[in-house]
Amino acid sequence: MTPTMNAIDLVVSDLDASITFYRRLGLEFEIDAHTSEHAQCDLPGGMHLMLDTENLRGKTIAGWSPASGGPRAFFAFECADPAAVDATYAELTEAGHQGLQEPFDAFWGMRYATVADPDGNGIDLYATLPAR
Repeated sequence: MTPTMNAIDLVVSDLDASITFYRRLGLEFEIDAHTSEHAQCDLPGGMHLMLDTENLRGKTIAGWSPASGGPRAFFAFECADPAAVDATYAELTEAGHQGLQEPFDAFWGMRYATVADPDGNGIDLYATLPAR
């Protein structure tokens, strides 16, 4: 049997801050009944996004430590239209999240912007630009 990828697991430094951030993007997490250091939410198409604290991940992999440097993961969220990209970027940055790339009209035909989640992962916001 070929394994099926059905979940993405992010290691986070502050579970509550991460849940609050992703809630602003429409994701609703459920804390695991067995440990308060793990939460997950269902995504479209049967995928799941899981959040594990650094403490929990350190208990599951001997010698594990958090990565450092720039974002190593990026997640893309489609917005309803170009104005929604600007509005979502403004909402997140006004809430104190770091803007990595202000909204711009990309050469590939999309309005695009990037913010950092509480652990520095890149969150791309995009929408198709109207035909010119």
